[in-house]
Amino acid sequence: MKIVIINYGAGNIQSIKFAIKRLGCEAVLSRDVEEIRRADKVIFPGVGEASSAMNKLKASGLDKIIPELKQPVLGICLGMQLMCNSSEEGNTQGLGIFDVDVIKFSKKVKVPQIGWNQISNLTSDLFNEVNENEHIYLVHSYYAPVCKETIAKADYELSYSAALQKNNFYGTQFHPEKSSVVGERILKNFLDL
Repeated sequence: MKIVIINYGAGNIQSIKFAIKRLGCEAVLSRDVEEIRRADKVIFPGVGEASSAMNKLKASGLDKIIPELKQPVLGICLGMQLMCNSSEEGNTQGLGIFDVDVIKFSKKVKVPQIGWNQISNLTSDLFNEVNENEHIYLVHSYYAPVCKETIAKADYELSYSAALQKNNFYGTQFHPEKSSVVGERILKNFLDL
């Protein structure tokens, strides 16, 4: 199985690569369009600020390629947010895969939300053998509201999308590569899709 982690200069890629290796697989870091297209599974990571990350995607033409991919694609954290219609962060136009706009938590709560939280309302094969209210690790100031593509929820001030799915596209607001045994299970489920 060929697993490609998109390397566009805005990702927490080494920890994802190590997590995949712990599952007995090898992942390749690449921004090569043809290599990404040929992959069996694609992971789209993201750490940082939305508008600069989107500019990096556009500079390499990946903003056009990602929405056309036919194999399972997993967006992680900012990667998931960039797969949405837009983000308030930097007034960023997204890839439009998930039909939802990313917004900032209000000033009533501490941002970013950093640390462990629980996920619930799990409604996808991505969560096979994952129990309701398991703990996952998050670092984010912006969130995708609950929408028709929500496959898991978390609560921080309000209920929001901890994960999204549309067709072959999956996204997790949390970092499965940093979410211990539960995160490893979710990554394994993605690789098994």
